Amino acid sequence: MLGHVDRLRGELVDLHAQLVRYGLVVWTGGNVSARVPGADLFLIKPSGVLYEDLTPASMVLCTLDGEAVDPSQSPSSDTGSHAYVYRHMPEVAGQVHTHSTYACAWAARGEEIPCVLTAMADEFGGPIPLGPFALIGGEDIGRGVVETLTGHRSKAVIMQNHGTFTIGKDARSAVKAAVMCEDVARSVHMARALGECVPIPQDAIDSLYDRYQNVYGQRPAPTA
Repeated sequence: MLGHVDRLRGELVDLHAQLVRYGLVVWTGGNVSARVPGADLFLIKPSGVLYEDLTPASMVLCTLDGEAVDPSQSPSSDTGSHAYVYRHMPEVAGQVHTHSTYACAWAARGEEIPCVLTAMADEFGGPIPLGPFALIGGEDIGRGVVETLTGHRSKAVIMQNHGTFTIGKDARSAVKAAVMCEDVARSVHMARALGECVPIPQDAIDSLYDRYQNVYGQRPAPTA
């Protein structure tokens, strides 16, 4: 287990830097977490620490009850919600939360992002749904994430009046979903400023999603 923890600590530093690189976070807001394989534990960003000051050692190891293993460390204020998601969605091994500008604009309006771009169909398999308003600090946000994304193709949810939460098979996948969510949030916002958006037919969304998820990209070479 220690090998997994050490590896994930380093990965999380790199992935938090990606949030900065893609302009998804400011100051100390936002976080990435990763489930520890084979253990009821996860790692998450420490509370109130600047991104440039993050180190592998600063990542906080937590139980699935949302408690820091080392009580001298203070994990993110979203820790309880991350823990709730990990407990109720065992297939999820990484999560991201950001207050990225355009996704937050949709959150402030209380609207899902309609599927009007092929990139949305590819990555999210339909619209990016709107989750309920919930206060920060407990499990309520996590409960809203689980209720909204269970049975949904999307790996991203826009939480009303708040921001983006994404899930993935690992932390890197969740970061990718956060990057793509902000990208389409910006594009669709700009399109709506010009007029009505043209929806993509459901059969085309299904076809695009299947191609991207099952055909697009490189495949491992067959073993001899």
